[in-house]
Amino acid sequence: MILFSQILTLLAQSPSGHLLDGPTGVLLGVVIGCLLIATAAGQVLKRQPDSSVNPAIVQAFIHRVRAWWLMTAILAVTFLIPTPVATVILFGLISFWALREFITLTPTRLGDHRTLFWVFFVLTPAQYVLVGLGTAHYELFSILIPVYGFLFVSARIAIAGDYKRFLERVAKIQVGLYICVYALSYAPALLYLENWTNADYSTSAGLLFFFILIAQLSDLLQFVCGKFIGRNVIAPSINASRTWEGFFAGTGCTAIIGAALSLTGATPFNSWQSALMSIVIAVMGAAGTMTMSAIKRDRGVRDYGTLVEGHAGVLDRIDAICFAAPVFYHITRYYFTTLAG
Repeated sequence: MILFSQILTLLAQSPSGHLLDGPTGVLLGVVIGCLLIATAAGQVLKRQPDSSVNPAIVQAFIHRVRAWWLMTAILAVTFLIPTPVATVILFGLISFWALREFITLTPTRLGDHRTLFWVFFVLTPAQYVLVGLGTAHYELFSILIPVYGFLFVSARIAIAGDYKRFLERVAKIQVGLYICVYALSYAPALLYLENWTNADYSTSAGLLFFFILIAQLSDLLQFVCGKFIGRNVIAPSINASRTWEGFFAGTGCTAIIGAALSLTGATPFNSWQSALMSIVIAVMGAAGTMTMSAIKRDRGVRDYGTLVEGHAGVLDRIDAICFAAPVFYHITRYYFTTLAG
């Protein structure tokens, strides 16, 4: 009942007016235009002889563009609803599904099942309710899972009385909760930032859209650059498609694009700030991709799921976002708003 009343409070306190006004709409238009160009380019490359273009690279490119269309459409629809709560709920559902994929990969024992019930149906929604209540509850949503979730999961599994592989089981659930729920929840939390140091900036919807766009774009550019100019693989046993050349070239291209997107006015950053923030997103996104690849190799699987056509599961699609979101949020909060002062 307490959680339900908090949800009602969240809905009542949410600002009105849909989020696709002004600069955000301009940024969305730019994204749709780029997607149209990318779709056309993919079809042209698909018709080229196999000897001139690697079919595997073209197919991967086409699948990623399709996934972008889906993500852009879903996010745009939530922005059209006259409350940011819709976006918070969307990310909450994504977290739920991503955590399900993560837990499914790792075997659980009977003693873990009640703990997982609390993780899925209490801690996960509670985290997003606190996010949706706004920056006034920042102290709560920033420590709910790292402190209280950590202590609860450990104690609850211990109370179940099953000590076999205890540390492994606790660590598995906590890592999944941190990455899939806690870290990802910082993305919709961007919508509630306010009191900007840039007096001309008034909405956070464009900031969230910018963040997701740069995170996904950096992942794509690092992949493509690695395929064309990559020579030195970062960690062959973890991810053979990620090279140092692709990482640096992709990150550099992402910075240039990020600086150009600052001209839309969708973020509180100027050009060089936008470039630096894009680099931060690209670096953390690459760290997320490598980390999640290491987990997959440890479990002996290729992908986390099959929900997104051509790009495996939800967690495969959002790994970069999960790692970049907390860092991007805190840098933005501490250096571009007066909230931390």
